[in-house]
Amino acid sequence: MGKLSLEGLDFQAIKLDIANNIITLTLNRPEKKNALNNVMMNELNYALAYAKQERSIRVVVIAAEGDIFCAGADLTRTKSESNVPKIKGADDISLSLRHLYKPVICKIQGSVLAGALLIVTNATHAIAVKDAKFSAPEIHRGLWPFMVMAGLFRVMPKRAGLDFIMRGQPIDSSEAEKWGLINKCVDRVELDDAVSSLAEELANLAPETMQFGLEAYEKQDSKSFDEALPYLQEQIAKCFEGKDAKEGIAAFLEKRKPNWD
Repeated sequence: MGKLSLEGLDFQAIKLDIANNIITLTLNRPEKKNALNNVMMNELNYALAYAKQERSIRVVVIAAEGDIFCAGADLTRTKSESNVPKIKGADDISLSLRHLYKPVICKIQGSVLAGALLIVTNATHAIAVKDAKFSAPEIHRGLWPFMVMAGLFRVMPKRAGLDFIMRGQPIDSSEAEKWGLINKCVDRVELDDAVSSLAEELANLAPETMQFGLEAYEKQDSKSFDEALPYLQEQIAKCFEGKDAKEGIAAFLEKRKPNWD
């Protein structure tokens, strides 16, 4: 597939908004608790691929309409269609997020259940309202959150994460923050400002270095320490050759703000 475009596309399950180098993807099936059906998954994967492609997009915010952030996979068989193209090989939301190499903030206005944890655990940041609940209830349906584990145990301590999925009991936002599942919990009236402030801060930092660094972070995560160290030494040498590093160092020496455009 060539260069991606949003022109002529009719997104059915999510809403898109682009402003100030930030794209906001809003889950928009509140009547279905924003459950992830094939249309929503495809539209999210396409939007993330578009965000990765566009140099002007520096930060992704994932938000949701309604009372529930996302209830996980849609187990009903309702038919819905969208003219958003399917990108070959882009089926897994976890990989789309981890291979985006740009900041992704989950703006969590309601509870997060089951497969929705794929989004939260593979984003770089998550901010939730204090009354949101987080749960992996699969065990109560005779199932197990297999795919969730890959991201979950990269953000939560093993014993806390195991207890979370073994018993399937919900935890509140304060406990989710304590165990690293989210960065911060805030009062509901503070959510908009907290997310906007973080998104703006990230969008104003060196964009190419941010992308380069996040790619190195993801790749070193699967290496042993002895493998990671030489790889990271190679990356820092490349980073110094990048235009962001050159501009940042010049701005420091000239006592001015860097220009990342």
